Amino acid sequence: MNFETTSRKKVLIITYYWPPAGGPGVQRWLKFVKYLPNFGYEPHVYIPENPTYPIVDEKLINEVSEKAIIIKQKIKEPYRWASFLSKNNTKKISSGIIPSKKKQSLIEKIMLWIRGNFFIPDARILWVKPSVVFLKEYIEKNQIETIITTGPPHSLHLIGLQLKKQTNIKWIADFRDPWTTIGYHKELMLTENSEKKHKDLEKNVLLSADKIIVTSPTTKIEFAKLTSKPIEVITNGYDVEKVKKSDLDEKFTIAHIGSFLSDRNPRILWKALKELVKENHDFAADFQLKLIGKVSQDVLETIAEFKLSKFVNNLGYVSHDEAILHQRTSQVLLLIEIDSEETRCIIPGKLFEYMVSERPIIAIGPKASDFEAILNETNTGHFFTYDEKSNVKEIILAHYQLYKQNSLKVYPVGLQYYSRKSLTEKLVKTCLE
Repeated sequence: MNFETTSRKKVLIITYYWPPAGGPGVQRWLKFVKYLPNFGYEPHVYIPENPTYPIVDEKLINEVSEKAIIIKQKIKEPYRWASFLSKNNTKKISSGIIPSKKKQSLIEKIMLWIRGNFFIPDARILWVKPSVVFLKEYIEKNQIETIITTGPPHSLHLIGLQLKKQTNIKWIADFRDPWTTIGYHKELMLTENSEKKHKDLEKNVLLSADKIIVTSPTTKIEFAKLTSKPIEVITNGYDVEKVKKSDLDEKFTIAHIGSFLSDRNPRILWKALKELVKENHDFAADFQLKLIGKVSQDVLETIAEFKLSKFVNNLGYVSHDEAILHQRTSQVLLLIEIDSEETRCIIPGKLFEYMVSERPIIAIGPKASDFEAILNETNTGHFFTYDEKSNVKEIILAHYQLYKQNSLKVYPVGLQYYSRKSLTEKLVKTCLE
């Protein structure tokens, strides 16, 4: 299916995260925009001119499609003001790294309370009103046929809500993550009134958009209880990344790539690794734990508690290209999700890049997680719950034995379904046509 020669339909994508923003939030629509012209659509992308991104990756600018029309407007950022009080705390909170309640400083508690109760649904709410004024005129002038808002930040859906009311344009609301049931929502110390405002806004968006896109089956079930509007599941995916070929690590490296939050701290894993290091001298000599991305202090302290610190190679944040390279050269890839009912619906974006890296995945998450089904369907790894009876130790040892024989690999199936181009085709067929 390719419409390169047909007349183009115009679609306006309203997003906060866009290059040079780094991290997972930028990838979804960066790639949809890349492939939309293949299917007869001219993408107009509305982004903030002066954003405060917690993670920056300048190299991603080179991946922006030349066929995309980029529109920028200034945004008032409360996080910029808050940084005068505490730059470090502001950056952590804006990137989703929220310390456990016992370890929160007074200033962190104050910042979270203000964030939760003064900026509803989030700190980008001040961008809504000026954006609606600007985009209403832009839509009419440029004959835009469809708008798409993507959140978080979910305040962008309020831009879509107002434009729908004022112009009756076709509006699609894309939820990369849930709204009121996302893991960090309960950490915001919301008052009863603030919680009601969040839920009312969420329901209003779900009832007003023409179509809803979600990234997991569980979120679809959750939203279907609030609206009768059509809901389509379009997961994240992988793209064909051009990175140099490189040999696998000499060490038996188990790598976690991405933000390692306080609540993603699987003691069953650290216990298994501690026992393997103690029981197997060869394993201890070969093993390395690679941490790539932001890592919370809670996780590092727990690793130290299990006497594993000397095995850690903490590389911090790296560019997307470097992250892809580490995915393909590490012996085993680690995928951790928070152990809660709310996170069953979360399918981490890096899962799909992991799957095409041809390295085995060890995943730990809540029971009945949506991403467990994908791992099983594609034959790309093993999933474990946080249960103490988990056999994660046996699987790590089995991987290590194959590593010693130079035969550690995976044999995936059905990955083509999750390619970014295939997913863009699904977006066009199910939502835009």
